[in-house]
Amino acid sequence: MISKELLEILCCPETKADLVLDGDFLVSVDKNTRRRYRIEDDIPIMLIDESEQLDISTWQEIMKRHGKPTE
Repeated sequence: MISKELLEILCCPETKADLVLDGDFLVSVDKNTRRRYRIEDDIPIMLIDESEQLDISTWQEIMKRHGKPTE
């Protein structure tokens, strides 16, 4: 599990945007890139080439679930 302290330090390597913890993924709050980074064995894989870009509706659903703005 990613600690709250680590989550506060981590940011999206592409945009430097904040991240939200969503299950076994870290999701960027940046609406333009909508990057999702997986977590394996409690280690976040923060490589842009290894991330996926979420479609806008999936990203909005995740942001709403975590109380983040979607506009």
